[in-house]
Amino acid sequence: MSDQLQRFIFDDTDIRGELSRLDQSYHDSLNTHQYPEVVAQLIGEFLAAVALLSATLKFEGTLTLQARSDGEIPLIMAEATSENDLRAIARGAEDARSNDFKTLLANGQLSITIEPKQGKRYQGIVSLDGANLAECLEGYFQQSEQLSTRIWLSCDHQQAAGMLLQELPASHNINPEQRQQQWQHLTQLADTITAAELLALPFDQILYRLYHQEQVRIFDPTPLQFKCSCSEQRTLSALRTLGQQELTEIIADQGSIEIHCEFCHQHYQFAQPDIDKLFQATVH
Repeated sequence: MSDQLQRFIFDDTDIRGELSRLDQSYHDSLNTHQYPEVVAQLIGEFLAAVALLSATLKFEGTLTLQARSDGEIPLIMAEATSENDLRAIARGAEDARSNDFKTLLANGQLSITIEPKQGKRYQGIVSLDGANLAECLEGYFQQSEQLSTRIWLSCDHQQAAGMLLQELPASHNINPEQRQQQWQHLTQLADTITAAELLALPFDQILYRLYHQEQVRIFDPTPLQFKCSCSEQRTLSALRTLGQQELTEIIADQGSIEIHCEFCHQHYQFAQPDIDKLFQATVH
């Protein structure tokens, strides 16, 4: 089992859960980069986290988890699509060495952006005040969504994994005291999971290990994979916004237009006939 997202819910409660495990997609995200170890580990956590969050996508689109900071990692981001494609990147972090999250992402902000193919873009931003990414995400949900949320993340440079529990609006149980008791009980059990177990145990064993005395409904797992969203057509569409005259001037000055994808290192090169064809297609 690898590269999967597992959804589960607790019957007769308003609490849902997700488990994510990444193997090949984690390695594929790193293969074309030479990240320091601390950066590679944090990318694994970002990927595991964005996979967990992607379960909320009920439409065609993209969810992006991004942090910007004044620390050793100026920018790190992971992205998941409704097609279960993942990708991630860090920029300017070649010299990152600290094992302290707050040093790596000092004075940082965390943003979650949801961008549907049809509809309005949404973005929520919070300060990176937690001791790790999981704590920061929990703070985001508490502040931006008013949803009690707990997250556990782990990465050992070979795999990345995550678990999420989230309290949903009252439906099965409207008694506030009982809801709080259920939440505390289930999260206390989840707190006994170790990083090694989260990375190594099959999903069904994790859930049995934690919740064999609870009524847990497990859904079919969803496969995940690394896939970059860049393409020649998308690149040309982005270039079109600059206008034909400006693109022609760039080619006259540089000989061609070259675009390099930072995620997958795909290289695109366009000459004047490509630009002429692009705008002819636009006219027609």
